[in-house]
Amino acid sequence: MTGIITRLPDLGWMLRPLTEIPGVRHAVVVSEDGLRLGHVSAEDLSGPVASLSVAEAESLSAACAAMTMTGRSTGALLFGRGVETRQLMLETDQGFVLFTHAGVGAHLGVATDPDADMGLVAHQMQLLVAKIGAHLSSLPRDEAAAAS
Repeated sequence: MTGIITRLPDLGWMLRPLTEIPGVRHAVVVSEDGLRLGHVSAEDLSGPVASLSVAEAESLSAACAAMTMTGRSTGALLFGRGVETRQLMLETDQGFVLFTHAGVGAHLGVATDPDADMGLVAHQMQLLVAKIGAHLSSLPRDEAAAAS
């Protein structure tokens, strides 16, 4: 059996408007199973992670997938099977990370400084998802494997 490996397009360019919001540091879009589909960092950042490398974005993507799956499991435990998880927020002493559903099989993650306007960030994330959600969707790979 021979497999075909294709390179996924980098969708980071779509995330640039999010990093123009004051206090937003990084944005990443990931597949449901943790593959990085694209990432971008705000310009002129300082601190321990001034710009996400591909390796750091891939690690963030895996963490995002784990957190969203944990959120889904928690929601099902509390509200029953089939409950949809819309957003997750992680607050640290250094800032926030907000994860949201971004289309079929895709999630969007944004890291901010502690003083960022999280209402504005969440709103802009939803606008971005509505605007370009079809590009942020990641179909299950089983269908792709069946087509090859």
